[in-house]
Amino acid sequence: MVLGGLWEKVRSERVLKASHESDDASEQNVIYDGSLEYTIEQGGNGSKPSYQEASGAPVEKQSPLGYQISWFTVVFLNIGQMIGTGVFSTPGSIYRGVGSVGLSLIYWFIGLLVAGSGLAVYLELASYFPNRSGAVVVYLEQAYPRPKYFFPTTYAMLNILLAFSSSNAIVLSNYLFRIADHDPTEWESKGVAIAGYTIATIFCIISNKYSLYFSNAIGIVKVLTLVFISITGFVVLGGRVDRIPDPGANFRNAFEGTTNSAYGLINALVRINFAYEGYANGFNMVNEVKNPIKTMKLAGPASLLGIAILYMLVNIAYFAAIPKAEIKGASTIAASLFFSHVFGSSGASRGLNFLILLSAFGNLISNLIGASRIIRECGRQGVLPYPQFWASTQPFGTPLGPYFFKYIVTIFVILVLPFGDAFDFVVDLKSYPDAMFYLCLAAGLYVIRYRRKRLNAERPEFKAWHIPVIFWICIQILLLAMPWVPPLTGRYGGSVSFWYATYCVVGIGILIICGIYYYLWINVIPRLKGYTIRQEVLVLDNGAQTHRLLKVPNAELAEWDLKHDVIGKVRGLSSGTDQNSGSEKEQGVLRERGKDDKAVIHETV
Repeated sequence: MVLGGLWEKVRSERVLKASHESDDASEQNVIYDGSLEYTIEQGGNGSKPSYQEASGAPVEKQSPLGYQISWFTVVFLNIGQMIGTGVFSTPGSIYRGVGSVGLSLIYWFIGLLVAGSGLAVYLELASYFPNRSGAVVVYLEQAYPRPKYFFPTTYAMLNILLAFSSSNAIVLSNYLFRIADHDPTEWESKGVAIAGYTIATIFCIISNKYSLYFSNAIGIVKVLTLVFISITGFVVLGGRVDRIPDPGANFRNAFEGTTNSAYGLINALVRINFAYEGYANGFNMVNEVKNPIKTMKLAGPASLLGIAILYMLVNIAYFAAIPKAEIKGASTIAASLFFSHVFGSSGASRGLNFLILLSAFGNLISNLIGASRIIRECGRQGVLPYPQFWASTQPFGTPLGPYFFKYIVTIFVILVLPFGDAFDFVVDLKSYPDAMFYLCLAAGLYVIRYRRKRLNAERPEFKAWHIPVIFWICIQILLLAMPWVPPLTGRYGGSVSFWYATYCVVGIGILIICGIYYYLWINVIPRLKGYTIRQEVLVLDNGAQTHRLLKVPNAELAEWDLKHDVIGKVRGLSSGTDQNSGSEKEQGVLRERGKDDKAVIHETV
């Protein structure tokens, strides 16, 4: 009932400006590159102006979510998503995949190299679009603006269909029952997972400011927990724990048992990516960060390198304290096994497991904050129904629509999926289409570089070396190719009880459905019904902006284009628009693409 009232408030929120007079930034600075139309946009976060293709979501000159994210908060937003379930829950599956202790530790270092390469790509892309939150949503939209709305549509549908965080909630449930020393039924586990996710969602909805504070606080607890495990691991290796008489046993013949199964190796790489994937979480909130590129260049590498070192030390501690057979059999409780072996089943062990539980809950908070910005940006592109629902930050100054939708999808997945296979399948399912988009993202970096060169744009604040970009591209290609190799134990010998490549097929199927939907929506149906899709800018009560896609009858198309600028705002008479020609002027200067394919400037009268 309460949620229903909130939705009615958002739905009835007054639109202050629907396709209102265009401002100077969009109307007076238009650069044409063939069919592409670029505007020069300035945000309110102290960033440099950006060249944005006009079909993208409108730049919000002042963030309706505020500017409460400092470098400290960026660090712990990244840390909060990296440390949550990965290093506590995935060492067992990684060890099973690679077969040996030595290669397992090397994989954690490889994960650092992959994440570092991805970070370099994100940093350069953010320097091109420092006034847009949403990260991948924005970068794909701007790298591939044609066919118009294709990438925004497919990526938005993927993130709506797969907008669940059920795996994180499941891990939280497992740790709670571990603390209680209780073997739960399936519905007990599901009930606790739902309760934990509900609390986290309500916390994020009520206050943007305090959810960020809470993320910082739990992030500090997470780091201290890893530091404690690392120090305890050194104590174990020093032979100071009577419960573990031979702490070096797992390190002798460290590479014994290394697998030659391509399936196991690539599966382990997927899980390493899962453990590190939060390194880019801060980029989802770029438009809420003052001086964003300077901040990201400091906070991104600091959070990634610090956590990578702790990951290595924690895994060494695990192998020092836990027999290999138990690590191999652990699914989502590796950290709990460590505490049990070192401290026994005493209250101290349960207390330390509570810290892991708190860490898993903090991961839900960090994930919700970042994912809400991604979904909101998808909605602001206009490709989802009811754009006000996605873009509005009323009534609490938070993206209520994205939070609410993500909550519904997550609860649905927890209830429907078989609990035993839920964790592995959900992680794998999103990883395959994500790898496709990340491959497009990395390749898109070169596309953007090429186009900016044609536009004679200035050098970005950060530019990645070719080596990490190419390395990241190769990793994404590997992640796309290798999952099709069957495991040594047969077609049903994967990480789930059904066919090993189910997640690949389902992921591809989702993308195909997205493509079919796009083609019907943008091409077939408009052609049959005699209209064309055009975009209109909506400005909501609190300054939030979004595109709304409209069906303009072909008979009225010329008049519509004459009255609206390239972004979708009504041309103002005072903005320098020539109403006869529809050309955009900047103090008597018209910028367009010349025959030599370079940006040229023509003087006009």
